[in-house]
Amino acid sequence: MSDLTLSADVRTDLSTRQTTLKWVIVVDRALPAGLLVNAAACVSAAVGRNLPELIGPDGEDAGGVRHRGLPWMGCPVLAADADTLRAVHAGAVARGDELLVVGMSQLAQNARVYDAYLDELAGTKGEDLAYRAIGLVGPRKAVDRLVGGLGLLR
Repeated sequence: MSDLTLSADVRTDLSTRQTTLKWVIVVDRALPAGLLVNAAACVSAAVGRNLPELIGPDGEDAGGVRHRGLPWMGCPVLAADADTLRAVHAGAVARGDELLVVGMSQLAQNARVYDAYLDELAGTKGEDLAYRAIGLVGPRKAVDRLVGGLGLLR
């Protein structure tokens, strides 16, 4: 688990390309659309839980309707094959607490009971997990080193 905090780096007044931190989601491009979107959404929820500073303040439109805060930092969704996704995950985990790494495995996506998922996860080696999506948040250069050659999901 990462000890990454954003408090000093929260800059809602800057372009997402000017921030010192970067957030990306990498998905398995071979997944059907429904599973792909589900994996990316689940990863996003876990990132938001772990880094609530990513969510900007609520706003109000001209009619006075409140709109809940959204992430202030851009989040490109990149695509990779399963082997590359596994390699990016391993490289990110190897960086220790420098990055927040959230992985959505096939094991997790197929689970219908969360406690059963945790039990099965406890008996599965990391190298045996097939990732559907991973979320990475951390220093821009560190994230770019891991995902620099990957293209946007199309």
